[in-house]
Amino acid sequence: MLSYQHGYHAGNAADVHKHALLAWALAYMTQKDKALSYLETHAGRGLYDLSDAMARKTGEAAQGVARLLDRVAPDHPWRRAVAATRAEHGPDAYPGSPLIAAHLTRAFDRLDLAELHPAEHAALIEALPRHPNIRIHKRDGLEMAKALTPPDPRRGLILIDPSWEIRDDYTRMAKLLPALHAKWNVGVLMLWYPILPDRRHAPMLRALRAALPDALVHEIAFPPARDGHGMQGSGMVVVNPPWGLDAEAARLDRIFAGG
Repeated sequence: MLSYQHGYHAGNAADVHKHALLAWALAYMTQKDKALSYLETHAGRGLYDLSDAMARKTGEAAQGVARLLDRVAPDHPWRRAVAATRAEHGPDAYPGSPLIAAHLTRAFDRLDLAELHPAEHAALIEALPRHPNIRIHKRDGLEMAKALTPPDPRRGLILIDPSWEIRDDYTRMAKLLPALHAKWNVGVLMLWYPILPDRRHAPMLRALRAALPDALVHEIAFPPARDGHGMQGSGMVVVNPPWGLDAEAARLDRIFAGG
C-alpha cells in the first residue's frame, strides 16, 4: 500500500520479533557453503533513524529495540546486525529487514527486494550496498514473489510482510503461501502478521494450518506501545523452518517476558 511508511513503526516490538527470527534463520542457512536466494516482498527503506520525526511521533521503538536489545545475547545475529548498522550510521540507526539480510548474507548469495513506494524505494537504493547480486525492484512485491519463484539458486528464504492495511490482505496471504510452497517446495517462507484486538488474522491462520500443517507458527503478545495503539502482538508463520528455529522462538518468549 503506497500510503504505508514503516518509519513510524521501526524498531517496535513486532520488528524485534520478526527480525530476530529472520536473522537467526539467515545466520543458520549461511553456515553451509552453498549459495542462497533471499526475496522480500515489502522491503521498505532498509535503514531507519529512531530519532527522526516519524519515529518520535509514535515512540514505538521505546517498547521494542530500546527495551529488548540488551536482553538478547551479544552474539545473536540480529544484535550483530544492529551493532554493525549503528557503527556505520550512529546510535539511533535501526536496520530494516533488507539491511539485516545484506549484513548476514554473502557476496555469492542473491537478494531480490521489492518496494513500490517511490520515496521508500529511493531510500532503499541509498541504504543498500552496491552489489550485482542485490536487485531492488520497484514493483508489486506479491507479483515479484510469484514471478521469481522458484529462484536461482533454489535454496533460500522469502520474507512476506505486507502493510495489512487492506483487509483483503488476509485472504490473499492464505492463498499465497500454499501457492508459493507448491512452486518452491524447498523454500523457507516467512510471513509476518499483526495481532489486533479483533483477531482478524484468525481465519487466515486456520487456512494456513490446514494447507501447511508442518509450518511453524509463533506468536508474541505485548502491551500496546501507546494509548490508542491497536497492535497487541506479533505473529510469524514459517514454512520449512530451519532446524532449531522452534528453540529460537522459545528463547524469544523468555526475552519478551523479561527472563
